[in-house]
Amino acid sequence: MSVIQRIRDKAAWIIFGAIALALIAFIVQDASIRRGSFFSNTSTVGKVNGETIDRKEFEEKIELVNQMQGGQAQRSQLNSSVWNFMVEQTVLRQQLEKLGIVVPAKELSDILFDPTSSPFAREFTDPQTGVFDVDKAKQAFAQLKKNRNSEQVNSIMQMYIEPAIDRAKAQKYQALITQAVYVPKWLAEKTNTDNSSIANISYVYVPYSSVSDSTVKVSDDEITAYVNKHASEFKQDEEARTVSYVTFDASANGEDSAVVLNNVNSLKAEFAATTDAKSFVGKNGTELPYFDAYVTKSNMKMPNADSIMALGDGQVFGPYLDGNNYAIAKMIGRRELADSVKVRHILIKEADQGQPVLADSTAKNRIDSIVNAIKGGASFAALVTQYSDDPGSKATGGEYTFSSTQFANLSKEFAEVAFYGNTGDKKVVKVENGAYSGYHYIEVLEQKNKQIAYKVAYLSKAISASPATIGAASNAAQQFAAASKTKAQFDENASKAGIFPMSSPDIKANDFTVMGLGENRPFVKWVYENNVGDLSEPFDFNGKYVVAMITSVSKAGLASARVARPMVEGILKNEKKAKQIITKFTGNTLEAYAQSTGTSIQRADSLSFQSPFIAAVGSEPKVVGAAFNKALQGKASEPIAGNTGVFSVKGEGISARPSFGGTIDDQRRAQENSMRSQIGYSAMNALRKAATIKDNRADFY
Repeated sequence: MSVIQRIRDKAAWIIFGAIALALIAFIVQDASIRRGSFFSNTSTVGKVNGETIDRKEFEEKIELVNQMQGGQAQRSQLNSSVWNFMVEQTVLRQQLEKLGIVVPAKELSDILFDPTSSPFAREFTDPQTGVFDVDKAKQAFAQLKKNRNSEQVNSIMQMYIEPAIDRAKAQKYQALITQAVYVPKWLAEKTNTDNSSIANISYVYVPYSSVSDSTVKVSDDEITAYVNKHASEFKQDEEARTVSYVTFDASANGEDSAVVLNNVNSLKAEFAATTDAKSFVGKNGTELPYFDAYVTKSNMKMPNADSIMALGDGQVFGPYLDGNNYAIAKMIGRRELADSVKVRHILIKEADQGQPVLADSTAKNRIDSIVNAIKGGASFAALVTQYSDDPGSKATGGEYTFSSTQFANLSKEFAEVAFYGNTGDKKVVKVENGAYSGYHYIEVLEQKNKQIAYKVAYLSKAISASPATIGAASNAAQQFAAASKTKAQFDENASKAGIFPMSSPDIKANDFTVMGLGENRPFVKWVYENNVGDLSEPFDFNGKYVVAMITSVSKAGLASARVARPMVEGILKNEKKAKQIITKFTGNTLEAYAQSTGTSIQRADSLSFQSPFIAAVGSEPKVVGAAFNKALQGKASEPIAGNTGVFSVKGEGISARPSFGGTIDDQRRAQENSMRSQIGYSAMNALRKAATIKDNRADFY
């Protein structure tokens, strides 16, 4: 069979893994696809420096990541994470091309035929010896080059080889920027001196809170001037909108709760009588699915755990309230169970994710041969290295340690040997479970803290709102919306209904979640399809109906005075308060300052640059900086406008404490390593900021 055919036969899970790896590692796997895109005529979901991000491609990646996460990811998270990934992979690839970073043929050969990096490593590793066959891999690659125009070969190139090339390019770029990091010895020495220095001070302090807010006003012009002066801090990359809203509760009431309780009670006798609790709860529905395993006392976290554990086999307890559910518990049985176990195993796969690996008889014969070899004195660890198909335990000689809480996450047959048997047990079991399907030889090495564990079935029903309750809330919301067409009417009707309107600011066009309300993409779409002053129809937010009015729009660019006021007003008020307070500081000694301001002299010791805090005051970098000013030793400073008030500082001595950071060279290397660990993120952030990015997602989602 040709290598192409063999790869094709195993392609489903292999290709999926390759794509997953490429996505997770932020590797540009689709450069060639972009050069000859199949989707060039479809809608554009965005652009990065003029290069399009295609909607179909975007949705395919969302679906792929969703599959990788078991279909459990929220659409909002996927939309954002995949968009960020595609933007970052695009700007990275553009930067690599701009810098001329390439992978020469010799280097590519090293990558392809190195067992630690080869995309064909699994295909050409001898299952008997665990050795990667370089010659066969080279022959396969030569065959690929001969058939380069084949659709199968092009697919393999895109899924295997091009990602390997792009990984190498990305690693070169990472090395390029990390190797540029350098901390000179003099800087390390200066940092060490600063960090080991401590200062003591006496000071006079007048807090800003001593001046009433009513005595200082901040105008919009003053806020605008501050924003312009600190433009980089107030730049908005995209438009944001604010709504005012009222809610009408549609959650379950007392009558609804009573209905659910009666329903659960009506099933109690039948639940107690059944000998098949699993089928019973499955047929009647339950919020707590049947858990076919035993749980130790320490892990019985539910309400009324002591009463449940006291039940005899077959007895029931309840109904009782468990969060938002009414539940009945039935004792199925109890047994002794270890709190944790240590095992070692060897796996011979017959299948992997549904793809055949070995014939059943071949796998069984191989595991039997391994067992015989172990009985004959062969090294267990050596056999693991040579034969086991479980890569997760090769480095540990096949050993795993599991807690009883992990029982349900293990293959049933494997878990029962590990937990239900005894220390010293040695068994072969056959398992059918995704990547672990095949024959396991298991040795139970240790079982700790054996205790009584319980198997309990739960019939649990959610306390949910009835149609009547939901209808009443919906009608109230509809009536409110019909009568509240203006802001004045909105506020007046809310007041009459005893409802306090809430505000949700900073809603972006691509948001799925609204602050204070939760996820509701249609609501966000409505916010951006309407104008200031428009009132919504009721929107259902998971148990409550919301009627909202758009109150403001903040365009991209510098924040307006209205938007910036919550962040800036306090700063400017403190500046004005500082000016008032400073006029009260008369004289040139702490004693004079204390007398003129009606305060007392205080003391602060062991101040440091590393932690510029003053006990009982807070963060005060300016004040701590003044404490180390040699010119202020024994002399009162001019008034200092700090973060929380106005200070005058007198230095009472500067000293050094022992340094525990190792030698200067150790500290220099530590600083470099710290910078290198952050530089990858910083570089990508810089590339994004420098890029021209057009985001059209809101037009489609």
